[in-house]
Formats: sequence, structure tokens, C-alpha cells
Amino acid sequence: MNGIAAAEGKRMGRKKEKANRKMQAWIEARKRHHLSHAQVQMARELGMNPERLGKLDNHRQEPWKVPLRQYIEHLYLKTFGRPCPGSVLSIEDRLRLEREKKEARREARRRPAAEMP
Repeated sequence: MNGIAAAEGKRMGRKKEKANRKMQAWIEARKRHHLSHAQVQMARELGMNPERLGKLDNHRQEPWKVPLRQYIEHLYLKTFGRPCPGSVLSIEDRLRLEREKKEARREARRRPAAEMP
């Protein structure tokens, strides 16, 4: 019994880490490339890869390139036709909201099971 519970705990832990690993990459990219929350959200909506932002953020070595922050804003305007997203959420806030939503769904699922005899 104890081994099963431990195996389930590991499985659940891996799933949680996998979701956080994506967001953790964006948090690190935000710090490394000095991006704002809005710029990170724009880059995510554009489908950019946080690990490959370094290739785009070398405007000091390659002077013909635009700085990454300006490049993201330019692409977002070109793609979506507006200068920035309507509502900006930081990655931490987004994770918190997802966690709260997940807990609410779990609680809603538990309630009907507890009410039925």
C-alpha cells in the first residue's frame, strides 16, 4: 500500500514539474533578457521558444539586429495589429490562477461524490 501511494505521489510530482518547467523557462528568460511581463506574454502568444531568445538578443555582437524587446513588440504589432495584449498577467499570476482553477475543479468533482450515498 505504501509503495503504491509513493508511486502515485511521484507521478503527480512529475506532472506538476512538467507544467512548471515550461513556465520556469519563461521566468528565467524574462530575467536573463530583461523583459517586462507584457513582452513575455507577447513572446508566448507569438509562439517563441524561451531557450532560443539568446539568438535574437545579440544586437551588440550583430549591430544590424534590433534589440529583443523592440523585436518582440514589432512582431506582435505586425501579427496581431495591436501594440500590446489587452490584459497582461505575469507568469506567477498565471500559475496561481491555473492552480486555483484546478483546485476549484477538484473541489466541484468531490462535492457530488460526497453528497451521493
